[in-house]
Amino acid sequence: MRQDDAMKIVKFPYITEKTSMLINNNTLTFITDAKVDKEKVKEAIESLYNVKVDKVNILISKKGKKAYVHLAKDYSASELASKIGIV
Repeated sequence: MRQDDAMKIVKFPYITEKTSMLINNNTLTFITDAKVDKEKVKEAIESLYNVKVDKVNILISKKGKKAYVHLAKDYSASELASKIGIV
């Protein structure tokens, strides 16, 4: 997937007190485009951040579509969070 397409799918990381605690469970949360599915989010995260995604859960809320992205065991969510500047 091209970087431009991936950036249109994943808008920005979503950080609250609850989502910052999920980082310990190797999970990051992102706000995504409203029209994408789990597979597109998975491809976009893998393309943007060079990580392997284990699972994606989607939640539709007032703030938009949230994607809870669980990384594979070989990758650390806390390292990725510090790399992209959210911790």
